[in-house]
Amino acid sequence: MNLFKNRTVIGVLCILLSLLICFGVAPFFNKSVSQKAEIVRVTREIRAGELITADMVTVMEVGGYNLPEDVIRQTDTVIGRYATATLSAGDYILSTKLSDAPAAENAYLYSLDGTKQAISVTIKSFANGLSGKLQSGDIVNVVAADYKKQGVTVIPPELQYIEVISVTASSGYDANTGQQTDEDEERELPSTVTLLVSPEQSKALAELEADGRLHISLVYRGTAENASLFIAAQDEIIAELLAEDAEGEDGDTPDSDPADTADSQNDQEAADPDDESGDANA
Repeated sequence: MNLFKNRTVIGVLCILLSLLICFGVAPFFNKSVSQKAEIVRVTREIRAGELITADMVTVMEVGGYNLPEDVIRQTDTVIGRYATATLSAGDYILSTKLSDAPAAENAYLYSLDGTKQAISVTIKSFANGLSGKLQSGDIVNVVAADYKKQGVTVIPPELQYIEVISVTASSGYDANTGQQTDEDEERELPSTVTLLVSPEQSKALAELEADGRLHISLVYRGTAENASLFIAAQDEIIAELLAEDAEGEDGDTPDSDPADTADSQNDQEAADPDDESGDANA
């Protein structure tokens, strides 16, 4: 104890400690700070759910000190994958912000193969959209009130079985995809419903949307295998309707115009008045 009370000893220990810091700890720290590493950095904004392409990212050399372990260092790891969060220009990318599949809220848009289309119709009131109970994968039919201004309510044959692919709130986010939500999370009410349709169905829906008189009723909710049976039945109905329309167009073309036939008969009677008088004398 008396040794540490000596000011000379304390001064020597301080000098030795400072030398240790200057020539031992400081160089090691400086080396770690100056060490460089290559990482993938965002060149322009990438929205959540967006497919990452080569023009969105670049490789840059930065200080390697304090970099997260899961930071992406090669562009091959990023390109062709989807962002799970919005990334701003200059951000580096973590593996936790990438997904091999698009986000659930817009995954259906990437499944379109050109044979069918996605079209949205407005839910005018809470009751029109099944009181917010619709889910992705449901099979529904569209009920048209005052169909074509005829004063009748019908289910058009081409709109009997349609698959729901999204129910969207006014904010633009999916209001009901069938996924579980937190108890504290408030569910938004649906504003539109997006349907998977054929070109013929999209035209019919556009007309009903313009009239603003459509209701959606649930037909089936269950396995995708059984849902495909309804879709197949609807495709057959549309094929039959198209065949009937084609036959009707062929049958409606007359060989001769009735008006021309009547004019021809009148001209013939006017040209042969003697024949009528001769018959009368007889």
